Amino acid sequence: MAPGNDISIKASMLTRSFRRTDGQIVDALSAVSFDVLKGQFVCLIGPSGCGKTTLLQIIAGLLLPSSGTLQVGNEAVTGPSPERGMVFQKDSVFPWMRVIDNVQYGLVCRGMAPGERRAIAEHYLERVGLAHVAHAWPRELSGGMLKRVAVATVFANGAGVLLLDEPFGMLDYVTKRHLHDVLLTLWAETGGDKPRTVVFVTHDVDEALILADRIMVFHTGRLIDDILVGAPRPRTTDALLTPQMVEDKHLLLAHLGLEAKRAGATASLAR
Repeated sequence: MAPGNDISIKASMLTRSFRRTDGQIVDALSAVSFDVLKGQFVCLIGPSGCGKTTLLQIIAGLLLPSSGTLQVGNEAVTGPSPERGMVFQKDSVFPWMRVIDNVQYGLVCRGMAPGERRAIAEHYLERVGLAHVAHAWPRELSGGMLKRVAVATVFANGAGVLLLDEPFGMLDYVTKRHLHDVLLTLWAETGGDKPRTVVFVTHDVDEALILADRIMVFHTGRLIDDILVGAPRPRTTDALLTPQMVEDKHLLLAHLGLEAKRAGATASLAR
């Protein structure tokens, strides 16, 4: 899906500082600036503690920056909004609600008529392959199924910006790849006049290359690289073997400090 010409997210000199228990001030984010176009799928990657989740929480309105500005659309972010939906790393499905009630909960909060919200929830449960468990309790579902409930919920709520914090990190390879397909299919279906912007945090280089239009690389709170992924969609694992994707992967691994370790291991084996 080609991104539109409008800016969806605009960060300018964004900084977020925390005071540690020893009194020292630490910048989780430091002077970060970027624009994200409406309809882009952006992955944030970097080592643990580099500021990815902090940035996602600021976009969601769950944290406020210490300095700098953040706009979604033409409005400054000052708190949570139904226009920004989030899927957390840990399960965020309400265990006391049946699956279909979880999916339509945000629509209930908006005051949508029962018949309309139920139709939307049923549509997205069908799209993620869970229509047959619409009336099940979350405890009766597998981890992968719970993630599909979370994805259905965030799309059903109709937010223009979707924020996902390592949503598939704990899943097995096959389940993860299936959920990539589900997510990309739903994202592609929301193009046209109202494309949805996705910001997706991951530690998985292959995952970022399969999903993203663009990969933003963070290190110690700073944005250190911004890579456009040019491979056509849909992408299979074979796409990761093309020369450009291999080059991008090596660059990302180098940013993460893994290429040097691999080279050292290879040299050690050669001796």
